[in-house]
Amino acid sequence: MSVESDVSLDGKKLTIVVKGRFDFGSHQTFRDAYERFYKVPESYVVDLKETTYMDSSALGMLLLLRDHAGGDQSEVRVVNSNSDVRKILAISNFDKLFDIS
Repeated sequence: MSVESDVSLDGKKLTIVVKGRFDFGSHQTFRDAYERFYKVPESYVVDLKETTYMDSSALGMLLLLRDHAGGDQSEVRVVNSNSDVRKILAISNFDKLFDIS
């Protein structure tokens, strides 16, 4: 499991890439990926292209990111999820809270 983050040159977009298992073991690393920036970006992208597994604690971490980003007014996109991860997001109705592609 690894979590990497990259902010755009203008500081407006933060991309977080989760590789491997997205579970409670990645909780602190995931939080550090977005809390360490002094200026809060305008938009967030969570790239799950290399995520092999996601559990309920990962769903909770996505909700914490959404709250950090501004709640209902936030712009958080979840991209590149495989079919298993996408199914978990759909069952959890996360498509109502996040832009999932």
